[in-house]
Amino acid sequence: MAYNKASAENEWRKIKEKEEADLRRLGFSEESIAELRTDDWEMFKSDRRYYERKNDIDTYENQPSDEAHSEIRSVQDLLDNVDNRWLYQALLMVDKITLQIAVYKINGYSPHEIAGILRLTDKAVYRRLDRLKEKIKKLF
Repeated sequence: MAYNKASAENEWRKIKEKEEADLRRLGFSEESIAELRTDDWEMFKSDRRYYERKNDIDTYENQPSDEAHSEIRSVQDLLDNVDNRWLYQALLMVDKITLQIAVYKINGYSPHEIAGILRLTDKAVYRRLDRLKEKIKKLF
């Protein structure tokens, strides 16, 4: 499963609020609590960077897009909605990142937005889309 940055941050904030309330009850100064929060925040950010980069290519396959109204929210949805046998077989031969780019594009994301989400350069997204278009054109 992909690392969810917002969820992890919300969980961290809940834990910190409880911890700070306990420290206040125990009589710690606000200065000490603030210093501890700053140190813990830096450690959390370091961990977050690690987990964000830890994801491998397989996590992109099942990563849904943010558009809840779309029928195609994952690579599997994309493949399930292909009716043409030749197109389906061509898509199976494409790497999963390119398929995830296609899913995001179908859901209305710009190549620049896709590049940010998947941590690619804009040029890489455009090139992958171009190669996918070339493969599809050869079929028809």
